[in-house]
Amino acid sequence: MVAQTNERPKGADGIPQEATYDVIILGSGIAGSVTGAILAKHGARVLLVDATTHPRFAVGESMTPQLVEWIHILAERHDLPELKSLASVKQSTLDIAPTFGTKAHFGFMKHEVGQEPDPREATQLALPKIFHQNSHMFRQDSDSFMFHVAVKYGCVAKQSWRANEVDIDEDGVTVTGRSGAPGAEPESFRAQYVVDASGFRSPLAQKFDLRDQPARFKHHSRSMFTHYVGVKRFDDVSGHPKELRPPADWHTGTMHHLIERGWFWIIPFDNHKDSRNPLCSVGLTMDERTYPKPKDITPEQEFELFLDKYPAVKRQFVGASKVREWVSTDRLQYSSKQTIGDRWCLMSHAAGFLDPLFSRGLSNTLEVVDALTSRLLEAFKDGDYSAERFEYVERLEQGLLQYNDEIVNSSFIAFSHFRLWNAVFRVWGSFITPGTMRLTRARLKHFKDKDQRHFRELEQNDYPGLWWPQSDKFKTLLETTAETCEKYEAGALTGDEAADIIFKLIDESPIVNPVFGWKDENKRFIYPSVATMARFLYWASVQAPPEMNSVGREFLLGIVKAGSKVRKLL
Repeated sequence: MVAQTNERPKGADGIPQEATYDVIILGSGIAGSVTGAILAKHGARVLLVDATTHPRFAVGESMTPQLVEWIHILAERHDLPELKSLASVKQSTLDIAPTFGTKAHFGFMKHEVGQEPDPREATQLALPKIFHQNSHMFRQDSDSFMFHVAVKYGCVAKQSWRANEVDIDEDGVTVTGRSGAPGAEPESFRAQYVVDASGFRSPLAQKFDLRDQPARFKHHSRSMFTHYVGVKRFDDVSGHPKELRPPADWHTGTMHHLIERGWFWIIPFDNHKDSRNPLCSVGLTMDERTYPKPKDITPEQEFELFLDKYPAVKRQFVGASKVREWVSTDRLQYSSKQTIGDRWCLMSHAAGFLDPLFSRGLSNTLEVVDALTSRLLEAFKDGDYSAERFEYVERLEQGLLQYNDEIVNSSFIAFSHFRLWNAVFRVWGSFITPGTMRLTRARLKHFKDKDQRHFRELEQNDYPGLWWPQSDKFKTLLETTAETCEKYEAGALTGDEAADIIFKLIDESPIVNPVFGWKDENKRFIYPSVATMARFLYWASVQAPPEMNSVGREFLLGIVKAGSKVRKLL
């Protein structure tokens, strides 16, 4: 527990004692609220401020197995059971509201302008149930829920309060702002540390001129998005014969309609029997160099023009209506030269952003929350808030963006050539399982002996931010894939030549598991059954190379030793 009450400033700086805190968090989205809840649960005095109020619209709704594991890790590491309400669609429906969708898969269908999609040019990764029941998070409700959890644990909240100035000195941080009420006077608050979880319009990024100009990423995209009612199931309008469809209905997961250097997302919240939410999240993300943002039409008109190009996607929207105005962005990508300093942190989306493809946003966010809060709790004890203490957080945040840039940029390049996309899809998908297993293994060990070192050991790796950060072989596979796709983009390779290179890399890689079908180019739908998972765990525990063998063996041993109680947690 943090105990600093007697050490706080007592008004020497002109700020009343009641206006002093251990940490001030700018932004009360999931990043800020979960951070605040954890710190407050441990006894820290936390001020949580936000320029807007809850509930509010937000996108980034699609979950991943790694995100679910980070939810469980943070909940168990900090005794925060409410966080587990976000871990599955079943629990969210029970604890929050019947507004969350289910996510059984990542689904991808390739489209050509003016043509019906070929059902043979589709891929799908169904999520093994051993890694939980993922959901489509209705962010209005999930974010509001976690904000109230943070307040319940003691965070002092100020909504509709905009931070206008952040001053940092040797002894602490002063944040000055005012509420949106007419005639409101400026207020100042003092703290030992400030966490900027505000997103793109980060006050700290602006104050210290931290943004790279331009963003350093290879990837380029802009986006438009909103919520609709009445969007039809793609299964009902595709016209594809049953024998060419994937095992899991398209409507039960996150649907990606791939186009030349872009993709539509379709994320339904009404896709299981317990949902009472008729909404569907809809978005279109595309390379702004290929599709410059028009200045003479509305976002809705632009979206309609895109629908006119892709007949099967357009059929999903016959009779559908938007329920809020479109949000239309310029280039999405931004990066920061630095994310950590003495007494401050740019957290996750305040530090940078790449693209919503592959739904990594919230997983990245909670991984950063884990790394930051563990260090802040130690800093509260000894008063050391130097950037050196938080150096790992800096490397993690930059790595998460760097490695995501490699796979997302490769994907956008590959969207134009199905065989190449099919190869890139396998590089991405084949490491979701081991990337999640290493997290589950740490959680199972902690469940058994309550030793925090199992979570600290997750940070002992060479490549923070990589999905499987201990694996040199995976890093090489990812970087070679990116280099190959860039050669195709430059015209140095044909699509088939580039695909051949990546398929060969996958086939020869000893760490790509052969059980799911990742090495079989013709197996486009990856659907791990219970029997498949059993075979995979045997391979991972007995036949795989050492770096995978240790993960698989300890994961399996953890399940056996922990018994039925832990198996239910899986």
